[in-house]
Amino acid sequence: MGHVAISKSDSNPVSDSRDGRSLAVTVDHPFVIHLWEDRTRGELWIPSYDPQGLALFSDEFLRIASNNAVENGQRIFEFKAVTAGVHRLVFEKRMGWKFTAEDRRTFQIEATHPSES
Repeated sequence: MGHVAISKSDSNPVSDSRDGRSLAVTVDHPFVIHLWEDRTRGELWIPSYDPQGLALFSDEFLRIASNNAVENGQRIFEFKAVTAGVHRLVFEKRMGWKFTAEDRRTFQIEATHPSES
């Protein structure tokens, strides 16, 4: 099972639910999701979301391993909610040679306007 870390610029809570994690955010305020990725094995996290509700602003990879033959580390995704409401954000861990996802992380993003927080 992979590691998931979430950071935000505000103090809204992150909670676990049956369908994944629930994250309360403010519209136009960034939130970051970190997922462990082992590129040596061919792992690649692919996000799926409605672009009318969420916007991906940054997708970076921070290599952690100190060995030249190993490429693993944290995949860092930065999003913003562009509209208020509940948005679904799904990450699938894909392997280059497989047709199905090896793993999945689901987030329920609950976005409110700054005046509603």
